[in-house]
Formats: sequence, structure tokens, C-alpha cells
Amino acid sequence: MIAGMAHAPASTLIRLSAVQLAKLIARGEVSSVEVTQAHIARIEEVNSKINAVVVRRFDQALREANEADARRARGEPLPPLHGVPITIKECLDLVGTPSTFGMPSRRSDIPQANDRYVQRLIECGAIVLGKTNVPQALIYNESSNALYGRTNNPWDATRTPGGSSGGEAAIIAASGSPLGLGTDIGGSLRLPAHFCGITSLKPTSLRTHDYSRFSDLAFEFGPITCVVGPMARDVADLALALRLIGALSHPRLPSPQPLGDPAAVDVSKLRVGVFTHDGLMRPSPAVARAVREAADMLRAAGACVTEWEPPDLRQAEALYVRLLTANGAPVFRAALAHDKPEPQLALLYWLAQRSPQMVRRIRRILAAMRQANFTRQLDNIGFTAEDIPRLASEAEAYRRTFAAAMDRADGGPLDLVLSPACFSPAWPHGASRELITGGAYCIVYNLLGYPAGVVPVTRVRREEAIARPLSPDIVDMAARRVDIGSAGLPVGVQMAARPWQEHVALAAMKVIQDEARRRAGYPATPVA
Repeated sequence: MIAGMAHAPASTLIRLSAVQLAKLIARGEVSSVEVTQAHIARIEEVNSKINAVVVRRFDQALREANEADARRARGEPLPPLHGVPITIKECLDLVGTPSTFGMPSRRSDIPQANDRYVQRLIECGAIVLGKTNVPQALIYNESSNALYGRTNNPWDATRTPGGSSGGEAAIIAASGSPLGLGTDIGGSLRLPAHFCGITSLKPTSLRTHDYSRFSDLAFEFGPITCVVGPMARDVADLALALRLIGALSHPRLPSPQPLGDPAAVDVSKLRVGVFTHDGLMRPSPAVARAVREAADMLRAAGACVTEWEPPDLRQAEALYVRLLTANGAPVFRAALAHDKPEPQLALLYWLAQRSPQMVRRIRRILAAMRQANFTRQLDNIGFTAEDIPRLASEAEAYRRTFAAAMDRADGGPLDLVLSPACFSPAWPHGASRELITGGAYCIVYNLLGYPAGVVPVTRVRREEAIARPLSPDIVDMAARRVDIGSAGLPVGVQMAARPWQEHVALAAMKVIQDEARRRAGYPATPVA
């Protein structure tokens, strides 16, 4: 596959995909120790700038790499990720390391068993280098907390890598890790991938249910569940990781449907619906261009690509936020019982504790101040426990409406939906105080339970880093600050498929990835 890799320089090894590294190690062209050392050195080089890896296990990783090389030397059977270093999100349990969710009160929480998805990758030969940063309680779209500090985007240190899997996205983008695991309950795999110029996949909601002790509790009362998914720089790595973790059964959930093979998908026979605006947050010029370019790439591959308008995404956002905050967001109250909310979370957390009457009074004041975006969000806060069954029923009705709209698209039923992952490129630090959801681009697929992935397409051009109009609305002004100075930042697109059809999304994502890499504007490696 890659000639002359014996004694390859570290600068070459850290650029390779997990699939490539696994093949080279299996053939004996490089050792696991060489690969692990190269990635450790890269983490040590960049981590002072980005603060992505917050729990290190380098000594253990090198011991495991030595053991992996010894097993190969003895001629033992080698699993798919034999000797390949990876990283994992801090919230995922790994014996001997804390799972704090970014909360100082949990700094002594050391699990006695591995998360089952982490364990599965370890059984398949992966070597965990460390754990990566998250926002407090995994709630907002940045990765900053009082325990570990702030993670910076490797493309621009004044910007966030997103959240909640932001540390994972940052270190993969910076070539400190070829593959990682994150979680997603509202875009936490996809938004960081988009912000950092990598690829990720949120599986179908019941395929990789998140078993972590906090997340498993979080939405037992509602239809929104957290899932575990892979992050990488190459779509082939996502496909491999999903094949390894995507068939594990849950003791309380139906068994996942069998995984399909992305290589068996004929992209020329796919029907793809495209939209660029969710009706909530107008896309930045580079974001809209990336979607148009991705659509053209799929057309060139023979797919039937048509403009399509999804069912009211305002309703999707409303249902998502109402379910998230209903009954005063009890899971967040429990999580933060011993910790002060971070600034990005404080306002939403405070509002979720107010009575419906108080929320209505605050809403009237904000409406009078011409704060349309916050007013809309306040319409979604203040719901009680008694409202949850009705909200769940409305969410199920929305799912039926969305599926019917895909079935009845002009020209025939849709296989895929192509859209932005977010209205903009990476946000400045602190912007999630105002940009609570960033629109419905990601969260609609958490509400639906559909699989959805992100793949990088381009970077913001200088002429596209233009300011939005001045506005009295503080959310609109926060969006204006995002676009200013965004030239050079990576931009991805989101590809969603019907339930259990991850392989179809991955096949289309590979087409986009391969063509984007052929073009000059493809995001390479950031400076960090």
C-alpha cells in the first residue's frame, strides 16, 4: 500500500489513517512502538497550544505497544486494530483514569471497568493514549471546564473546537491521534468534526446507546438518547470503527439491525435531498458553498440530487429543547449538585430552574427588547414533568412527518439528506453563551434518531469572512462575530440517512471526501 515504510519518520506516521497503520503494523513494515511513540511525540508537541488530551497514559500505552509487537513476532492472530494508538472522550470509562465530565467534584471518580465500546476497541487491538477534554456536564458546544481548562481549535487558538467531543476532534485534527470515540446527544460528534476539519459519524440512536453512568440516566424519561460514535480523519476509519462497535447488544434495548457494507453501496443509484437553511440560523457563505459543492460531487458520481425542504425545523428545535429542559432539567441539577455552572451553561441552567410563570415574564421583557432568538428559546423552557408524555408523543409525530416527507420527495423517496452541520465555521471562545443550539442542523437527527455524519469539504475563503448585518439581537450579533476573521477555517457538510443505514451515509461521505481531497481547498493539517 505504502512503499518503503520501514523506519518511516514520525511526521509520516502521524498523517496516516488507522486503517493504513493497522495494515503496516500487521505486515511488520512499522512497529506498534514506533507508531505509538510518534503519536505521543505529536501530542507533546501540540498539546501545550490546544489542551486537548487532558488524561495521559503514555507509559501504559508504550508497554501495550511492546506487547503488541511481541504478539506479532510470535505469529499470533492479529485483530483489526492491532497496535494502533487511539484516544477517547473523557466521559468514557477507562480503568485507572477519571471520568469527571469536566466537573471537579468528580475528579476522584475512577471506574472499575471499561466502557463497553472502549473495551471492544481494546479487544480489537487498539492502544489508548489518553482521554480528551469536554465541556462541563457535556452540555454546551465548547470544551472548557474548571477542572481541565479550555481546549483551543488547532486551526485558530481564539476559536473553540466545539463540544462536547471537542478535545477529541482537536487532537485528531492536529494528528495526535488517528481515531477516537466520542458521544453525541445534540451534535457532539458532528459539530466538533465540522469545526476542526475531520470526519465523524453519529450512529442510529439504538445502535450504540451510550452506557456511561451519567449519560445512561440522562434521557430515560424521553425519546432523545445519547450515542457513542467514531471520529477520524478518514471515512474508512469510521467504517472500520463502526463495524467493531456497532453490533453490541444492550440488556434493555432491542438488538441493533445488522450493519451494511459501505463498499457495496452504488452511489449512482442514490437519491439525495439537499437543504442549506434550517429557517433558524442563516448559513455563512462558506457553509452554503460547501453544501452546494458536496451536492455537485455526488451528482458527478451519478447520484440524483434534488433541492428538498425538510418539515419545520423550528418545531424540531422546540421539541428538542423542551425535552432537554423539562421538569427543570433534573439530570443537570443532579450532575451539577456540587459544582458551579460554567459561564456558557449558567444562563440556560438558571432559566431551566425557573417556574413557567417566571419564564413567561422574562420572555415578555426580552420580546420588548427585540431579542427574537432568546424569546424563541424561552418559548421552549418551563415545561413540567406532566408535559413530558405529550412532548414525547409530539416528537414521535414529527418523526412520522419527517419520514413521510422523505418518502414523498419530488422524483421519488430519498435515501440521504445533505445539509450543513452548523450555520457557521468554528465559534470564538465563549460564543455558546448566546449560540445555545446554533440552529437545528444537528439536533434534528438526535430527535429523529437517524444516523448522520460529517465530512470536511473546504475552507472559508477570505471574501466569505464577511460580517452579517448589525442587529439589536444579541444572538445575531454573536453570529456576526463568528464570521468576522473566519478565513481559513475548515468547513464540513452533514450527511444523514434513514435508521440503520449508516453504510449508505458512509458511502456518500467517501465520495465527497475523495473529491474534496482532489481539490486544492481541502483542509490539510492545521498549524498547531
